[in-house]
Amino acid sequence: MKERTTDYGRLLIGEKEELFGEAMRVVADAKTTAAGSSFTWAFTGGSTPQAWYRWAAAGGALTPGLIAGIHFTVSDERCVPLTSEESNFGNAERLLLAPLAVPVEQRHPWVTSLTPVEAAAAYASTMAALQAPGRCYDVCFLGMGDDAHTASFFPGSELLNQDTADFYAAINTPQKGWRLTVTPAGLQACGLVVVMALGAGKAPALRRVMQGDDALAEAPAKILATCADRVVWLVDEAAAAALA
Repeated sequence: MKERTTDYGRLLIGEKEELFGEAMRVVADAKTTAAGSSFTWAFTGGSTPQAWYRWAAAGGALTPGLIAGIHFTVSDERCVPLTSEESNFGNAERLLLAPLAVPVEQRHPWVTSLTPVEAAAAYASTMAALQAPGRCYDVCFLGMGDDAHTASFFPGSELLNQDTADFYAAINTPQKGWRLTVTPAGLQACGLVVVMALGAGKAPALRRVMQGDDALAEAPAKILATCADRVVWLVDEAAAAALA
């Protein structure tokens, strides 16, 4: 595995299963060194996380010892029922949490049956009860879209310019509808942020984020520069191919 230091965090380049294993290692290390009795781990949406869920469930990567004490959630969510194939938490539950028999009390979805604003407020209360003051998540997994978005920060998102101390928000995004998401302030309050980007389709976006001249509003994943000391990027050779 190759490693680079960037303005957006550590960049690790390797093969898919090698990267999947590294994701587990950094989480296990974070849990070992975490203070307090509660540990929160936020997943994300997209095809790469779903492939990782299947890998982790099939290979026993999440051992009972690791699962113990972890509270699982997602860093952003669509306003759909958990039964929907578009639900980020629903997919994590179906592909990973349920197969591993993670106790229900350790699963914390956004309550999408509420209005978006109510759901964000309820979620903030739930997470505040689990976390030490000033902490958003102990570990936050993120992906990156072909348009260089991450979490629910899409190009032009007003969240990128909002000066708020809130860690979680409901946002009505153009052409995407209402989303529930961690905020930039929330990312800055995470213990560790892990970004997985695999495949040639991610190469242009990764170059735009790390080496391009795009403004933040055009390449929202650039927001990770604000917490780069706690960010690890896990990318394969195809995704890294356009980097100089």
